[in-house]
Amino acid sequence: MLRQTTMLAASVLLLPTFTFAGDEDHHHHDEKHHEKNIERVLVSASRLGRIVTESATRTEIINGEEIQEKALMRPGNISMLVAETGGVRVQTTSPSLGSASIRLQGLFGRYTQLLSDGLPLYGGQSPSIGLLQIPPTDLANVEIIKGAASSLYGGSALGGVINLISKTPSDEYEGEVLVNLTSKNGQDVTSYFASPIDDTMSVSLTAGAHHQQVQDLDNDGWADMAGYSRGSMRPRLYWQDDSGASLYVTAGAMQENREGGTINDARLVDGNRFKQNLKTSRTDIGLIYDKPLGDVVGLNMRGSAMNQQHEHQFGDSFDDDKHDSLLFETSLSGYSEHGAWLVGAAYQAEHFDSMTFSKFDYNFEVPGLFSQLDYQVNEAISTSLSARADWHNQYGTQISPRISLLYNPDNLVVRAAFGQGYYAPTPFVEDIDEVGLAPLVPLDNLEAERATTGSIDISYIAGSMETSMTLFASDIEKATQLVELSGSNVETGKTLELQNLEGETQISGAELLLRYRWRDIKFTGSYLYTDASKASPTAIDRVPLPLTPQHSAGLVVMWEEHGSHLVGFEAYYKGTQHLENNPFRDKSDAYWHLGLLGQITIGRFSWFINAENLLNVRQTKEESLLLPQQAASGRWTTDIWSRNDGFTINAGLRYRFGH
Repeated sequence: MLRQTTMLAASVLLLPTFTFAGDEDHHHHDEKHHEKNIERVLVSASRLGRIVTESATRTEIINGEEIQEKALMRPGNISMLVAETGGVRVQTTSPSLGSASIRLQGLFGRYTQLLSDGLPLYGGQSPSIGLLQIPPTDLANVEIIKGAASSLYGGSALGGVINLISKTPSDEYEGEVLVNLTSKNGQDVTSYFASPIDDTMSVSLTAGAHHQQVQDLDNDGWADMAGYSRGSMRPRLYWQDDSGASLYVTAGAMQENREGGTINDARLVDGNRFKQNLKTSRTDIGLIYDKPLGDVVGLNMRGSAMNQQHEHQFGDSFDDDKHDSLLFETSLSGYSEHGAWLVGAAYQAEHFDSMTFSKFDYNFEVPGLFSQLDYQVNEAISTSLSARADWHNQYGTQISPRISLLYNPDNLVVRAAFGQGYYAPTPFVEDIDEVGLAPLVPLDNLEAERATTGSIDISYIAGSMETSMTLFASDIEKATQLVELSGSNVETGKTLELQNLEGETQISGAELLLRYRWRDIKFTGSYLYTDASKASPTAIDRVPLPLTPQHSAGLVVMWEEHGSHLVGFEAYYKGTQHLENNPFRDKSDAYWHLGLLGQITIGRFSWFINAENLLNVRQTKEESLLLPQQAASGRWTTDIWSRNDGFTINAGLRYRFGH
C-alpha cells in the first residue's frame, strides 16, 4: 500500500507521500469509502504529500467535480473557478484590459504564488494577466493554502499558494473537446487528449483557442469588456518504472493579443484618445524527477524555466519588455514511525528587461535552503514545522518560518497556523497594470515587504453535513504603494513613486462554510467577514483598505445525476467597499450576482447553457467608468468595484471519448 501511494503521489502530485503509524485504520476506512466512490485526496502544496484530512497544514481543495462545473461557466480561464471559493477574491487591476489578480483573505494579489503541478510555470512573480490565460480544461484538482507560505515556496508566496493539479492519464486513451459561445460575442474551443504509450509512459496534450470581441456596453466610446484572441498548447509526459522512480515533463506555449481603452477610433469627450493594447508571448518548460533511495528515503528534483514577452501600448506610450524566471530545486525526504521530514536547496532567478524604460530592469537571484518536519504526536494530534532561509541578492537574508497544528478527534478537526514571510518589491504593483511604467520614477531605497499571518480553523463533519469556521489575521510591514507626487516633474512627466508605507497594513476576519448533500442535491453556503485597514500618512486614524468588501456571502445549489443531467443555481453577495481616487463616490454599493447552469448528457455528448449576472449588474449603470479628465497618474478610469459585463449567456457542447 505504501509503494502504491508513493507512486501515485509521485506521478499525480509529484511529491512523496508517507504513511504514519496508525494510518492503517485510516486506509481501511478509506477503502470502504472507495467502494462508495469517495476518493482519498492527497495534497502536494504542503510539500510532504499527505491525505488532506490528515495534514496539519490546512489545504483547501477544489475537486474535479467543481472544476467541471466551473469549466462550463467560463471555459477560457480559471478566474471564476477560484473567485467562487471562500476567502478568495479576483480583483480587476486594469479596467481597460480586464487583467486581474487573486487576493487571498484580503492580502494583495501580488503575494499569491500561482503554481502548476508545484512548478512556477507562470513566473515566480506571476503577472496579473496570467490568471486570465489559463484554461481549466486539464485540471484534476486545485489546492489552496492561505496565509504566509514563504517557508514552502519562497518570497512569491507571502500571501499563499494556488496549486493547479493536472489530470494524470489513465491506462486507456481518453479526451474531450468543448465548444462554447457567449452572448457577448465570445468563443472558446478547448481540447484534452491523453494516452498511454507503454507500461511505463503516458502523454497528454491540452490545447485551446479563445476569442472575445471588445464590448462598449454603455456606448461611450470606451471598452467595458476588453477584446482578445488567444491560443495555447501544453503537452505533458509521465514516466515511472517498477522501482518507483518517476519523471514528469511539461512544456507550454501561449500567445494572446488583447485590446481595450478607446475603441473604433472613437474620441473621448475632451478630444483625446487612449488605446490600450497588450501582446503576450509565453513559453515555459518544467520537469520533476522522483526516485526512492531505499525503503524510507526519497530524492526529488524539479526545475522550470519561463520566458514571457510583452508589447504594451498605453495611449501614445509604448512599453516592450521581457520576463524570465528560473527554478532549480533538489530535496531529500523520508519518514519514520511517527513522522516525515524533508530538507532541500533551491535556486530561483527572476529577470526583467524593459526595452523602453531600462531603469526598471532587475535581476533577482535567490539561493535558499528549506526544511519541513511533520510529526504525529498521537492518533489525534499532528504538527508540521517548516522553515526557509533565502539569500536575496538585492534584499538580503530572509528567514521564513511556519508552524501548523492539527487536532483531529473523531469528526472534529481543529487546525492552527502561524507563519512569516517576505516579498521582494518590483514595479508591478496592481495599479501599474493600468498606466504602465512611463509615469513612475525609478525605484529607490525600497525594503522587502514582510508579513505575519495566523489562523485557527475548526471543522465538523456529521453524516452528509460539513461545517467549518476560520479566524484569520495578517500584519504587513513595509507594504509598497504608488504615491502621487506633488508638483510633478514637467520635464520627464513622472508623477508616481513606489514607496514603502509606514505603519502596518492589518487584515483580520472570519470565514464560515456549510456543505450539505441530500441525495443528488448539494448545498454550499459561505460567508466572509474582512476588516482591512492601512496606516494613513495624513491622519491619526487608520483608513480602510480599498476594494475590500467587509461582508461577502454565497449560496450554491447543485443537482447532478452523473451521466444524465446537472442543474445549478448560484447567488453571491458583495458588500460595500472603500474606494480611492474615485471622484464619483467614496464607497461602493453592495450588489448580488446570480447565475443558473444546466447540462444534459446523452452518451458521450453534453449540451450546456449558463446564464450569468441575472440581475444585469453593471457598474456603468451607476456612473461612468471614465474619469472626468485624465488623472495626473495617467489613468482614464476608476477602479472596478462591481461587475462590468452585465447579463451574459453562454452555451456549448462537450464531447468526451475514450473509456
